[in-house]
Amino acid sequence: MPIQWFPGHMTSARRKAAESMERTDVVIEVLDARLPEASSNPMIRELREYRQRACLKILNKADLADPQITAEWLAYYNAQKNVKAVALSCRKPSDVAKVPGLCRPLAPHRGDRLKPLRMMIMGIPNVGKSTLLNALLKRRVAAVGDEPAVTKHQQTYDLSPTMTLTDTPGMMWPKIIHDSDGYMLAASHAIGRNAVIDEEVASFLGGVLLQRYPALVSKRFNTPVEGLDGPALLEVVAQRRGCRVRGGGLD
Repeated sequence: MPIQWFPGHMTSARRKAAESMERTDVVIEVLDARLPEASSNPMIRELREYRQRACLKILNKADLADPQITAEWLAYYNAQKNVKAVALSCRKPSDVAKVPGLCRPLAPHRGDRLKPLRMMIMGIPNVGKSTLLNALLKRRVAAVGDEPAVTKHQQTYDLSPTMTLTDTPGMMWPKIIHDSDGYMLAASHAIGRNAVIDEEVASFLGGVLLQRYPALVSKRFNTPVEGLDGPALLEVVAQRRGCRVRGGGLD
């Protein structure tokens, strides 16, 4: 079943982001390093390119991603005009501390008390925008949760006398073209639970992992994986974990 999810408040979020883009120098787009392109909102690209704004693409959760594949994505993004890409973990203070310095060269005409560097954090839900914001400000100003659409309103903060930071709600786009992107996003908790069927998402993810990392799957669940597909892997995992519904069937 194709997955689509575009709650009503995201239309308002897009409109406000478009208004704020005029007063922004650098867009900090937070992506999920495990699925960089699937987690890149085409509307964000359209908004910033229309205003010709520079972009720092942060491949967050890099510690959970395949480093070789991440390096290839960084090369791809860094070849794009007006884009700087970096892989890091927003949970590591040393990684987050690099972000302001990475933004400065992208808008060299800004960054003093008369003309502060104006940055805006954007991205789809649950990629770590709020975690990044809290880490940059060194205080908890945004709610953080492993679920989409925690942040509902746009807010601007002074990062320093020469920098401001605008936080925006996570934004999806109206139509996900590729079904695989929808399943990837659902597996990473970027899609509202009311729009997905958990078993379908888990079966898809199991199939992807078997195709790309069979040895790691075998090691993780201590089982041979030859001949398994996504649904069969779910059954194996349920059996090994003792996950059963009333009557003895696999949960």
